Amino acid sequence: MFQPKSQVWGVFIVLKPEIPSAASSEIKPRSLDELKQTAVKIRRNIITMIGKAASGHPGGSLSAVEILSSLYFRELHVRPTAPNWPDRDRFILSKGHAAPALYSILAEAGFFPEKELLTLRQIDSRLQGHADRTSTPGVENSSGSLGQGLSFGIGAALAGKMDSKAWRVYVLMGDGEQDEGQVWEAAMAAAHYRLDNMVAIIDNNGLQIDGCNCDVMGIDPLDKKWEAFGWNVISVDGHNFEQILAALAAAKTVKGKPTMIIAHTVKGKGVSFMENNVDYHGKPPSPAQVEQALKELV
Repeated sequence: MFQPKSQVWGVFIVLKPEIPSAASSEIKPRSLDELKQTAVKIRRNIITMIGKAASGHPGGSLSAVEILSSLYFRELHVRPTAPNWPDRDRFILSKGHAAPALYSILAEAGFFPEKELLTLRQIDSRLQGHADRTSTPGVENSSGSLGQGLSFGIGAALAGKMDSKAWRVYVLMGDGEQDEGQVWEAAMAAAHYRLDNMVAIIDNNGLQIDGCNCDVMGIDPLDKKWEAFGWNVISVDGHNFEQILAALAAAKTVKGKPTMIIAHTVKGKGVSFMENNVDYHGKPPSPAQVEQALKELV
């Protein structure tokens, strides 16, 4: 537990925080049953906070829940009591509009109080529509325009390699993001530098703001594309914890190349009227819809 020590200098009191030990401050791993319960709670929080804000992106937040839960409660070495711990693993949310999902996960992990989720998108809130690393504990990168997260992750992974650090980098991307040219420049760079300390994950839910990926800009076959760019590629059911965890474990055994996990998901997962419905890419639920969704998420 964080216990500050005080030292008096004249009339001033200087707080000198103790640095938490690794054993006491990293997130305790959760069992499969606990992960499934966590996913339900995270989805309920996403619906509640977006409903209260009357603004936000529910569809892509709901599709990423199992991915984020697997990372934070089984994979990442991070310390909620010391968000800037130098030897932490780095998680990069490239699909920045899914910030409500990340905020819900960070609150559940203990980076900030859960009650703060209800301040989403309010003036002076630490939880804005896109995450801000300068104000929100646990956020590694500020997001806005999509397609930049993989490049950010490459910089972090290269830094780790250059400094001979053991920490790893994880980047969560959207499938609509694959339309961005910068993504493919980054794909080449990651393979060129043999960044086996980096894992990227695509939340492949099939939809983006303007409709089906196949109509806006066809991106298939994703697996063959990433393999051609020099990546180790694993495809999983993005709502199956066992498959996600197995893929993350397998990525650690790969040497000399980065790993791409293509997670096949359902946009709006868990809420009947949102599933595979492009309208809910950026449309908040009404109060009545919030009530209906919460009844379904049990």
